[in-house]
Amino acid sequence: MKNHLYYVYIVTNKSNTALYSGVTSDLENRVWQHQEKVYKGYTSKYQINKLVYFEEFQWIQDAIAREKQLKGG
Repeated sequence: MKNHLYYVYIVTNKSNTALYSGVTSDLENRVWQHQEKVYKGYTSKYQINKLVYFEEFQWIQDAIAREKQLKGG
């Protein structure tokens, strides 16, 4: 059985003036999506596409809890 990994990540823009955090099971692809502006919204509007931090988790519940902690919730 293959272990899945989950990531909490933080991306920012070129001038480090806006942040976005998220949870994903495919960090490389998710960062690519931010860089290519695949989805319209906050990250594409503010040109957020530079990975500055990530943590790896075995369990999705732990990753979600950590993201909430990072967001202060």
